[in-house]
Amino acid sequence: MKINIRSFCFHFFIIGFGLVMVYPILWTIVSSLKPEAEIFKNSASLIPSVLEWKNYLLGWQGFGNITFTTFFKNSAFVTMLVLIGTLFSSALVSFGFARLKFRFKSILFVCLIATLLLPSQVTLIPQYILFHKLGWVNTYYPLIVPAFIGGTPFFIFLMIQFIKGIPRELDEAAIIDGCSTFGLFWRIILPLTKPALATVAIFSFYWTWDDFMTPLIYLNDPNLFTVSLGLRLFSDPNSVTAWGPLFAMSFLSLVPTFMIFLFFQKYLVEGISTTGIK
Repeated sequence: MKINIRSFCFHFFIIGFGLVMVYPILWTIVSSLKPEAEIFKNSASLIPSVLEWKNYLLGWQGFGNITFTTFFKNSAFVTMLVLIGTLFSSALVSFGFARLKFRFKSILFVCLIATLLLPSQVTLIPQYILFHKLGWVNTYYPLIVPAFIGGTPFFIFLMIQFIKGIPRELDEAAIIDGCSTFGLFWRIILPLTKPALATVAIFSFYWTWDDFMTPLIYLNDPNLFTVSLGLRLFSDPNSVTAWGPLFAMSFLSLVPTFMIFLFFQKYLVEGISTTGIK
């Protein structure tokens, strides 16, 4: 009897907490189907009186001659390149720290950890000055190139912890068989880090797709805008905000993240659990 009561209380709390977490998403979906005047008139209701499908049509039309197709293509292009660059650079850098011996290794590792403690606002102005002098403002280079030349410190640290958990006997056996340093990385270490790479890929996709600050700083041409900047165009403090199309496009922008989570949830949990244990 006590076990049943505990089980009931536990599941009741989890279901209630889950509904609280999901409610904003449900409210956004329902608001995207409500008439403009009804969105905030009865904001707590999740049942629209009339289904306004035209909010999706108006939202997808975008602004001027730029539709949301352009924004989604831009976000997909930037996200895929950042994803490739992050996986490439994070795997190489983490292998160097975890397996190789070189001068100033400890100092560089301390610098890597120190960058984890720095807020992005601290490096925002120096980075902008650098990219401005390179002539990269209003291009995708500031969004993509950093992923190829350094990756993200958090991902590198996560990969280092995972690689350190791989037995060094595999390295010794590969070297005895005549494997080079790059061959050791490519043939032995890289295939064994698939769970960690999956975790890095998923988080990199989330952070890049949802990124608002970086495109806002470096992109000025509406034809280059990502989805996050396209959503900002619906909100105008000096006039009327198109709430219906805004919520409609907001929901569509969440669909890729939902799909990634649903299809790759197993790899995400596996990567976090294995790296966390080590």
